[in-house]
Amino acid sequence: MSKAHNPGFLALVAAAKAEVKEISIDELLEHNQPFVLLDIREDNEWARGHLPEAMHLGKGIIERDIEQVVADKKQKIVLYCGGGYRSALSAQTLQQMGYQQVLSLAGGYREWLDRGLAVEVPAS
Repeated sequence: MSKAHNPGFLALVAAAKAEVKEISIDELLEHNQPFVLLDIREDNEWARGHLPEAMHLGKGIIERDIEQVVADKKQKIVLYCGGGYRSALSAQTLQQMGYQQVLSLAGGYREWLDRGLAVEVPAS
């Protein structure tokens, strides 16, 4: 289910996507180099399920807390959100903060679910 987004938001995302690298789900699944997988969705989205081995650092706090979670600015980081829009915006921000290998997962969590791939649901 795709949300209808406002034109201003879509323009902002398009500008971010022009500056960041995206990785497809297939590329992520085949990736054999170490990376940090960050779910940047809201807390309630995370609580409903997330990608295996992901860490949670919501978009609202990523700039404040990223250096505590990933201190090495050369570390490869893959960000994902619901559909790949918020992750592109956050990837752009992390690049501006000096992170050198930030990728945004194209299609995000929705495409992951559409493919029937495994998810983890936190214990309540």
